[in-house]
Amino acid sequence: MSNKKELTCIGCPMGCQISAELDEEGHILSLAGFTCKVGENYAKEELTAPKRMVTALVRLSGGREPLSVKTSKPIDKKLVFDCLRAAATVSVLRPVKIGEVILPHVCDTDVDLIATSEVL
Repeated sequence: MSNKKELTCIGCPMGCQISAELDEEGHILSLAGFTCKVGENYAKEELTAPKRMVTALVRLSGGREPLSVKTSKPIDKKLVFDCLRAAATVSVLRPVKIGEVILPHVCDTDVDLIATSEVL
């Protein structure tokens, strides 16, 4: 018995509709509908090890506005809420530069939370 999945590729503006057939263990049996290698790779990753970029706000000590942060690269989808909980515990001192590491190795991964704005 197989399982069918439908995906919309986000690798480029074309938004290809990709159909996948998986076996009982979740292994890919077939993929159809992608028009390039980007779409094929996107579907394979999304079906076997989905990842997401995470954006959040952290407290900025002595300020009313929070500091925007993001993950330095996509993180395992299963860790998104853990990442957000970790960000909620952070309070940052000024000054902050864009790209500065705010929380290294979030959720015990090789991914850092980095600043996306500058605060002097």
